[in-house]
Amino acid sequence: MHSDFKGVFAALTTPFTGDEISPQKFKENIQKYNRIDLAGYVILGSTGESVYLSDDESEKLVQAAKESASQGKKIIVGTAREATKATIEFTNRMAGLGIDAALVRTPSYFKSLIDRKALMTHYLTIAEKSKVPVIIYNIPRFTGISVDSDLMVELSKHHNIAGIKDSSGNLSSIGEAIPHISPQFNILLGAGGLFLQGLLLGAQGGILALASVAPDHCVKLYNLFLEKKLEEALKLQLELIPLNKAIIQVYGIPGIKYALDLLGYSGGPPRLPLLPLNEKGKKHFRALLKGLKLLRD
Repeated sequence: MHSDFKGVFAALTTPFTGDEISPQKFKENIQKYNRIDLAGYVILGSTGESVYLSDDESEKLVQAAKESASQGKKIIVGTAREATKATIEFTNRMAGLGIDAALVRTPSYFKSLIDRKALMTHYLTIAEKSKVPVIIYNIPRFTGISVDSDLMVELSKHHNIAGIKDSSGNLSSIGEAIPHISPQFNILLGAGGLFLQGLLLGAQGGILALASVAPDHCVKLYNLFLEKKLEEALKLQLELIPLNKAIIQVYGIPGIKYALDLLGYSGGPPRLPLLPLNEKGKKHFRALLKGLKLLRD
């Protein structure tokens, strides 16, 4: 039986110095996050620009996280590759570093051929051969492939599939699945603007890019939900929606990294072909962070 994955997990960015990763800056960021009651960290996800990193760079970042994360913080690592075999190999390479779970997004290059049976076979094969629990990553906005509620329920039955990060924003699908999923299966929201709504449906937590910029706010929202202070939780959720929209829908990685620079973390530039945030975006983020009292004049 695998561990529970509940609470707020921050989806971490990857700092660069020039065009090289900076494990030292990555460690320093994590040390700052350690003071917050986060459940753990997600490394090599979308927020971490994982698709732009080599396997060796990825390994160095995971090693840095293991060295700097405080005791009790879970380390979830994005390990997806397009091929099932390559995903298994990289997952077990990362398992050797002592990670807590692998986050595996759907394959997408041959998306017209990736039907429900192909997805089922892909994930079950990985789960059988992975040395760590597997968390499905559903992000159809990037992959064009969606894990529907029926498939979620079927995959939840496997003992080594610990849950799903659902970034689809499709709360109906989550709601359809929740009454039927296996007890050990954790649903983690990937959409910060719908975090409270997902918790109310029965999700166990979230893996949020928003939590890399506003970790205290995200943890507070989660705790207000647990304490059944729903009016306060709703007020905070509504306050966070504009920042989440800027992070996810408008400016993406360049925006997240600029916000981190403003807040005293090492954000820095994204890796090409992504470009740094423009002046309009910088002005927007400064205003958003001031509005949430994360940044002072």
